[in-house]
Amino acid sequence: MEGAQAVREAVRYARVHELFVTAAAAERHPDLVEAAAGAGARTSLVTDTAAGSLSDTVTPQGLVAVCDLLDVPVDAALGRHPSLVAVCAGIADPGNAGTVIRVADAAGADAVLLAGDTVDPHNGKAVRASTGSVFHLPLARDRDATAVLDACAAAGLTVLAADAAGELDLHEPAARPVLAGPVAWVFGGEAHGVPGDLAARADHRVRIPIHGRAESLNLAAAAAVCLYASAAARRG
Repeated sequence: MEGAQAVREAVRYARVHELFVTAAAAERHPDLVEAAAGAGARTSLVTDTAAGSLSDTVTPQGLVAVCDLLDVPVDAALGRHPSLVAVCAGIADPGNAGTVIRVADAAGADAVLLAGDTVDPHNGKAVRASTGSVFHLPLARDRDATAVLDACAAAGLTVLAADAAGELDLHEPAARPVLAGPVAWVFGGEAHGVPGDLAARADHRVRIPIHGRAESLNLAAAAAVCLYASAAARRG
């Protein structure tokens, strides 16, 4: 994990083994260095050059933490009585995956499941895009995407595929009782959406109405609209 925000959340919610920090970063964030040491992390002072070699960003912040892996089995992520779950199905871009995790966290989701050929949530870009949300809710990975949806159904979740051509309009009155119940939202990649076999497996395919002339919403915006629609229906 790199950067002040990600490292701060790692110290609070995960097990940090080691913190690499430049002198300038230590001066900017003394509380963070102290918190990491207090949590048992070994702190190593490094040069700017060394910090740059550890970083995969253009402008390194001089803070890099080594942590435990975050993912858990699907059954563990679903827990006992989940009410809102996000499923990333075939999302290849780490920035998109990290943003969906961030949105799911903000909307109060119980877990994020990464199904099929979805990018690793430990990818540096995904972690940065999540702005620390990877530490806030359970993450699980399984290459068998159908098995992930079956696990969601077995946990009592109605499976909803976000689909621009879906038969259920998100804003129609008929959608509200569906959204108010426990649901698992399935989001696909930016270019091709939810894979056809998974969309067919879903209980409903839900479309977001486009009222203007835009062709569609991007993945992050669509995920935010869908997850917050569920959060609002549950609280309404």
